[in-house]
Amino acid sequence: MSKLMNTLYGILIFLFGILAAQVWDNYTNYSVTGSAVGELPSDSVEEKHILIYDDRVVLLVSGATLSSYDSTGSMYPVLGEGVNGVRIVPSSAEEIRVGDIISFRYSGDVIVHRVVERGEDSDGIYFITKGDNSDKFEKIRFEDIEYKTIALIY
Repeated sequence: MSKLMNTLYGILIFLFGILAAQVWDNYTNYSVTGSAVGELPSDSVEEKHILIYDDRVVLLVSGATLSSYDSTGSMYPVLGEGVNGVRIVPSSAEEIRVGDIISFRYSGDVIVHRVVERGEDSDGIYFITKGDNSDKFEKIRFEDIEYKTIALIY
């Protein structure tokens, strides 16, 4: 009988853990399940600046550069090997919104994650970022941001 009770307690604790994670995900911006968080990226390219011809597509965006991404898994399934991006250098913190995918310097590395929160403290404006498929958060400043992704090509 005690083996059956231990099994039932184990199942009950497991189910409680799943329920707690779901409640946490529903009431916070921070996901413990590793799923995509937050909003879609801001609309950075107006439709009138996207020209489609029979033999090419043209984006009328000043200062845009092409980027590629490593297959780290933190932004899966949105980013990975073989995905190309179009990026710009943002000129101010006002250009960065929750949902945007940005490239930034963090602990000596260049990281590509999504902005999940924007706030202000005694040091000024900050951003909280997270990979869509990650459970780690980074608090960064505008000065850390190198690029904002404005388009992805698969």
